[in-house]
Amino acid sequence: MGQRKEAAAGCLTAAVGAGAGLALWSVDVRERMWRFEAAPDFSVLYAELPLAVLGGTAVSLGLWALVRRLRRGRGGGM
Repeated sequence: MGQRKEAAAGCLTAAVGAGAGLALWSVDVRERMWRFEAAPDFSVLYAELPLAVLGGTAVSLGLWALVRRLRRGRGGGM
């Protein structure tokens, strides 16, 4: 696979991972945001959201690198 296709695949993988992290974070976000009756818990937005997006990106790129290495190890260039 050419360098441009390989770079595009990596970028697409990172975007899909970020989207997956965001989708996973959005499950029951209203319940986590309103844990206390008096005021909303904004740490859900400034702590959990960036960690979920970055975590999804890191996991997806790690899996992409693993698949890429396994394919190259078998002799089939990616």
